[in-house]
Amino acid sequence: MRKIIVTILLSLLLVPAFSQTRENAIGSSEEVIYGRKHGMALTMNVLTPKAKSNNRGIILAISAGMRSNYEMALEWSASVAQPYLMKGYTVFEVCHGSAPKYNNLEIVSDLHRAVRFVRFNASKYNIEPNKLGMTGASSGGYLSLMMGTSGFDTDLKAKDPVDRVSGNVQAVACFFPPTDFLNFGQAGLVSMGTGQLAEFRAAFEFSDWNNQIRRFEPITDQKRLLEIGRQISPIYHVTAQTAPTLIAHGDMDELIPLQQSQSFIQKLRALNVPGELMIKQGGTHKAWPDMVNYLVAFSDWFDKYLK
Repeated sequence: MRKIIVTILLSLLLVPAFSQTRENAIGSSEEVIYGRKHGMALTMNVLTPKAKSNNRGIILAISAGMRSNYEMALEWSASVAQPYLMKGYTVFEVCHGSAPKYNNLEIVSDLHRAVRFVRFNASKYNIEPNKLGMTGASSGGYLSLMMGTSGFDTDLKAKDPVDRVSGNVQAVACFFPPTDFLNFGQAGLVSMGTGQLAEFRAAFEFSDWNNQIRRFEPITDQKRLLEIGRQISPIYHVTAQTAPTLIAHGDMDELIPLQQSQSFIQKLRALNVPGELMIKQGGTHKAWPDMVNYLVAFSDWFDKYLK
């Protein structure tokens, strides 16, 4: 298990040398609370650019193997966030409730809350509320796709005004994301904490509250679990409203099959939604030597679709 976790963490550090080759583009950094969960705070780092603001926001999912922590956010401030800051984007580095304590459904909910928080406070951060992009890698890419395909609905009667605004983003650019847990690498192959994703079982453990015995009970019914599998798979949420999406994926990825990105982009194109796939020849689920070039391509994608 440790080997796989470490591999993903290394892959998501991406380009730690980036900040050494260019001037640090962070104008200011502030840690803020975007929500509360079970009595604990959910936090994000808000990075403003040294360059003149372009009044756009990029949400960066701090996520690896559905795990998230503040130390990862600090690493990515010095690397992944730099190309966006250089172009004047304000970057919101979002930490979420981490596996193995929380499952996919709960983590997706955290990200929707984060997007709503940014949108509700857009004027405070000098950005336009409907000019939000999102990025991440692996599970962070997965969460980016979930925000690009869902969160359109609003609850105008919500007690918290933050929850009255939509939780979707307007553009996505991400690395090697899972997109369909019910057809993982081939048609009909279910991988929900099994197979290649066996080391991440905790993220796929779901439960219901039993009021009679006053405790949560694991969901074991296979039909119900398949329904949840559809719910947590971005590909089943794709509509004509889906955000324009750019994905970079290696053709030698040993953890997340290239098929996951190919099928997702194919579905986007069938609905005339802008979608592009950059295939890295020989690319695995680790850092690529030229990863910085893909980050620049991502920033160009956001320039195009967050005009």
